[in-house]
Amino acid sequence: MTPFNDNMPRTKGKHLSADERSKIQVLKQEGYSHRQIAKVLGCAPQTINNEIKRGSVTQAREQKQNGKTYRYTHPVYFPDVGQRQYEENRLNCGRIPKWVGIPTFIEWADTKMLQDGWSPDAVVGYLKVHFPYAQALLPCTTTLYHWINIGIMRTKNIDLLEKVSRAPRKTGRHGKENKRKLGTSIEERPKHIEDRAEFGHWEIDTVLGVKGEDDEVLLTLAERKTRFECVIKVDRKDASSISKAVQSLAERTGTDMRAMFKTITSDNGSEFSTLETDLKETTQVYFSHPYASYERGTSENQHKLIRRFIPKSHPISQVSQQQTLRVQTWMNTYPRKQLNYRTPQEALMTEVKAIA
Repeated sequence: MTPFNDNMPRTKGKHLSADERSKIQVLKQEGYSHRQIAKVLGCAPQTINNEIKRGSVTQAREQKQNGKTYRYTHPVYFPDVGQRQYEENRLNCGRIPKWVGIPTFIEWADTKMLQDGWSPDAVVGYLKVHFPYAQALLPCTTTLYHWINIGIMRTKNIDLLEKVSRAPRKTGRHGKENKRKLGTSIEERPKHIEDRAEFGHWEIDTVLGVKGEDDEVLLTLAERKTRFECVIKVDRKDASSISKAVQSLAERTGTDMRAMFKTITSDNGSEFSTLETDLKETTQVYFSHPYASYERGTSENQHKLIRRFIPKSHPISQVSQQQTLRVQTWMNTYPRKQLNYRTPQEALMTEVKAIA
């Protein structure tokens, strides 16, 4: 008769518990075979063989006979030894996390995200394009976001400005009819421009600092295909200041103006009322619908990057020309997924060479 009478059947595949290891010790001292112990505990005989082998300690005893000393060794099973060995094995089992083997990448990625303002996707995409031989060692974008979520990285979600501010995409958007006609409507713009396959189509807009005050503003021009950004400080948000900046840009561009700026799309702000007249000799200008910022999506997305450095309510007059140039340089040297992780500057140089 066995010393144990458990009515509850044992779950198949379940690991031995500390209590069951104590029972193995008692049954073994009672002279039960491994197969008999397995039948009592409701597990496979091989499980008992493995457990006794894992938890046995070799002990020695001496015996003196006829003036000689004989030394004998034999294994003795101890449940606490088996339990300790089991716990050590559990710590070492399973796949080693990928981030353990790439500390250099972890540090580089944190530097790019925290100091240079890169997104996780830009970090992963840039390395995979420029270092394809290391692709097997690198995580995907989703995995890098997961590492940030669980605290593997120094970078936190609060450091990812796009992630904490991203809102669900709205559907069913329709631009309202223009009440104020500043020029040719975007409805007349050739449809192939929407594909971003051709270089030379720009979007123009302004970035304000302090609303309702006579403050300087930033005039921005974003090229739809390359995402190249021009950021220009102007005196104020009015038609004369914008006209002066646009004419200055046209003079600097010179004879390449017609090839570089094929079309420009603007909103219906009064500050752009003279834009079509200023560029009538070289560039076709189109005006989007009111309350339809999605029709100038490139410009709106670029403004999010500018706001990382120049937040709302910060006077533009307090932003120096050098700071403006630094922001423009950062934007144009930031790898973009849409460009296969090239920078806008690299993409622009490719287009300029093609024009030349």
